[in-house]
Amino acid sequence: MAKPTKGKAPRRSRRNISAGRAYVHASYNNTIVTITDLDGNSVAWSSGGTIGYKGSKKGTPYAAQLAAADAVKKAQTSFGMAAVDVIVRGSGSGREQAIRAIQASGIEVRSIMDDSPVPHNGCRPKKKFRA
Repeated sequence: MAKPTKGKAPRRSRRNISAGRAYVHASYNNTIVTITDLDGNSVAWSSGGTIGYKGSKKGTPYAAQLAAADAVKKAQTSFGMAAVDVIVRGSGSGREQAIRAIQASGIEVRSIMDDSPVPHNGCRPKKKFRA
């Protein structure tokens, strides 16, 4: 009896996403750059930790620059992304450098928006200490 041969699985066609959003989450300890399509589905991401830095070095502007460049490179090679809207959250030291790295990597930056969470008087503080 002849053994049934397995055919090759059909190759998935590459999704071509021309425009998307780049979310930069800049905390004091790390900078995470996520690139999504316009619906918000994640396409590529990178951070100071995935670049190879550990500890306090993850929060540096240079690590943010490398993370942003890495995420953009992944999005360009895998999905052919050409333009992004940048949305920045947080107040870490990598904010500006990540935006500059995205601009320098050859992808068109259509807009930059700061969406940092700001408390509108926030939680109730702890009671005062009495000795």
